[in-house]
Amino acid sequence: MYHIKLNSYIPEPHPAESDRIVACHYYAAWKKGAAGVHEGFDDLAQEYPDRTPLMGYYDEENPEVCDWEIKWASEHGINCFIYCWYRKPGNLGKPVTLQDLRCGHGLHEALFNARFAQKMRFAIMLESSPRWCGTNETDMVEHLMPFWMENYFKRPNYLLIDNKPVLFVFQQRRLATECFESVDSQRKTFDACREYARKCGFDGMLFAVCKIAGDKQYYDELAARGYDFRFGYTAGYNSPYDFFSDEEAIIEGQLDNFCKELAFDPKHFVPTASCFWDPTPRFSRRWVELGYDFRSNWNIWYLQPEGFKKLLTRLRETCDTLPEDAYARKMIMIDNWNEWDEGHFVAPSHKFGFKYLQAIREALTACNNLPDYITPRDAGFGDYNRSWKTPDFSAFCEKREEEK
Repeated sequence: MYHIKLNSYIPEPHPAESDRIVACHYYAAWKKGAAGVHEGFDDLAQEYPDRTPLMGYYDEENPEVCDWEIKWASEHGINCFIYCWYRKPGNLGKPVTLQDLRCGHGLHEALFNARFAQKMRFAIMLESSPRWCGTNETDMVEHLMPFWMENYFKRPNYLLIDNKPVLFVFQQRRLATECFESVDSQRKTFDACREYARKCGFDGMLFAVCKIAGDKQYYDELAARGYDFRFGYTAGYNSPYDFFSDEEAIIEGQLDNFCKELAFDPKHFVPTASCFWDPTPRFSRRWVELGYDFRSNWNIWYLQPEGFKKLLTRLRETCDTLPEDAYARKMIMIDNWNEWDEGHFVAPSHKFGFKYLQAIREALTACNNLPDYITPRDAGFGDYNRSWKTPDFSAFCEKREEEK
């Protein structure tokens, strides 16, 4: 039965149970004009229709879109979204407002107004790339912390570990070279943030740094700067050549990366599993002019969903052997929910359907639920595209079937 609205709203999610935090990185750039450095779905439709989300092109600021994502993610074991968090240039040293955020709609317009929001934990990852606003010793405590505390940390579904809000940090290199005067000043600033959190009723605060493929000396420096553990935005795996087809070698390559990191310190590293890497849409001259030379640095590779399941299963088994107090006993990360153009996503798509999500559910949950595999169009909802100039690919497919 299709296109008949039997329910007044999206069917209630029935989350799968997992014995750990399964956190998925989330790139909220799919509101018209929000990204700034690319044109979102308008960049994809003509040449990359296989990357069309299963719900069609969507306005990400719509809370109903977020509820579908929560439903699909939670029913397959993903129980936390980690949102990239950006300030626009020029906000350094000033109070933060919603107008100062880049891609803030994913949280403030969508998640915070979603009916099923409490079924999904969330966290933020501070993006301190040179393109965006940095911080310093005073700014972080006086401007960032008050905004984060009131808007995020105090929410009942923010990610806490041992009653401590977790802040993920991307681009530590910039914090070290441009933002903080020294190792000691960064640590003292982080400690001041922890004290701020204690005064707000928490037991401190955890700082996680996006860094893999270093050495012991550098990891010791990260600890001295105040970080509690490390993680990756991706698995950090690069295949030996484009379209590498040896899936067992890809699985072993990712696991080898994890084991090398865990060997430095089995307690303070959280692994991230990647499904594939194919940033072909970002090979354009415009991206190169912006400073992103994806083509020369990374090869294209794919793990099919069944291979991704094998990777997750073996990763879980590896993490289960770690000490009880290891962060990887508590959390596994997934790369990525919705990097549609950068080319690594597990959200339902026309190319893969729900298969990557099924792999996560079968590898990391008790499989004690029955996911609902309807799309918005099946249930009489949508479409959710009111902004993109590109046509809704689902409607295009439907029209083509009718013409046959």
